[in-house]
Amino acid sequence: MSGPIARVGFVGLGSIGKPMALRLAAAESIDLRVYDVAPDPVAELVAVGAAGARSVAELSADADVVCVMVRDDEQVRAVAAEVGPGPVLVVHSTVAPGTPAALEGQGLTVLDAPVSGGPMGASAGSLAIMVGGSEGAFATARPALEAMGSKVVHAGPLGAGTRMKLARNLIHFVAFTAVTEAQRLAEASGLDLLALGEVVRHTDAVTGGPGAIMHRTTTAALAPDDFWHGVFDHVRALGEKDLAFAIALAGELGVDVPLAREALPRLGKGLGIG
Repeated sequence: MSGPIARVGFVGLGSIGKPMALRLAAAESIDLRVYDVAPDPVAELVAVGAAGARSVAELSADADVVCVMVRDDEQVRAVAAEVGPGPVLVVHSTVAPGTPAALEGQGLTVLDAPVSGGPMGASAGSLAIMVGGSEGAFATARPALEAMGSKVVHAGPLGAGTRMKLARNLIHFVAFTAVTEAQRLAEASGLDLLALGEVVRHTDAVTGGPGAIMHRTTTAALAPDDFWHGVFDHVRALGEKDLAFAIALAGELGVDVPLAREALPRLGKGLGIG
């Protein structure tokens, strides 16, 4: 037996927002109203059963939840100013760490709920959604969140979702920078960069990539009798060996690899192995 109908508004129908809203429109337990400054995505949502709103205020008037996926903090604040104190305001945009609390200070009930997975994850309904806010607000928004994401994590109080997203994306973009470093080394070595990319994607799909080491609840040093001590000591030994070889190769080829040089002395300590 289906549960009660949730009245959800969605603001911001861009490359990620539109497929998120389409997932909501397909959910039987959700009555969806949408708004965007561009008319075409609104018409597309209306064609699949959503109602179009002429303004954020109209969209919010009878809503239980208003989801916002716009470009930046300024646009989030502009939307929030029109929402009012009734519904739970769910901010999916990645904003500055202090923005969720500032919005709550205006008398709003806020969840910060940034997403990870991009347009493909939004289309498939497989986004990871990291949520900060009260238990009550989370419970109200949960049916909508679970319609859009396959991994919904209540990270903690207001602001925790944003902090988790920033930590997650630190990995993402530092790794991207490391990739550009590796590409320069590979190019100087006369290697096919597209073939290297295929190898990286293949092996990360098998091993889990950087997330493969993220199984501990603390970053403290490991005791010698800890299960992970042996595992990470092996990782450290392999990593230090291969980083040293890569740095030496880069020196021979005249390639600057500052991230690799930084990683070599930091790897063991970061893993908890002195």
